[in-house]
Amino acid sequence: MNASQSKREAFLRTAVNFFESAGIHAQAGDLKASASCILKALDQERRAGVIGPQVLQLIKPRG
Repeated sequence: MNASQSKREAFLRTAVNFFESAGIHAQAGDLKASASCILKALDQERRAGVIGPQVLQLIKPRG
C-alpha cells in the first residue's frame, strides 16, 4: 500500500468515527454536537477524495 492509499484510508476511518459519534449525540438529543460531527465527517470524506495526483489542464489561447 502506498502513502496516498494510507492517507485516504486514514481520512475515511476518521470520517466513520465522526459519523458514529454523530449518531451517539443524536440519540442523546444533542443535535448541535451531532451536526458538528457530521460536518467534520464530510470534511474527512472530501479530503480522502482529493488525495493523489491532481490533473491540471492548461488552456492554450487560440492564435
